[in-house]
Amino acid sequence: MFGDDHNPPDFHVRYGDYRCTVTINKGVVKGELPRKALKKVFEWMDEHHDELMANWTRLQNGEEALPIDPLR
Repeated sequence: MFGDDHNPPDFHVRYGDYRCTVTINKGVVKGELPRKALKKVFEWMDEHHDELMANWTRLQNGEEALPIDPLR
């Protein structure tokens, strides 16, 4: 996530040479990611939805984001 990012709330994914942006509430993907990796990203996003939204709000308010357990 980036503090100066715009709505809708989203996060950025890097996987090898692949890059994409995923909206937190609707799961809209811009960019490319292998299907298996994208499935894991969606599972992680569902598990950490509240934390992602809280961090988005923090960043929009000029605060630091809190750590979220990484995708394993």
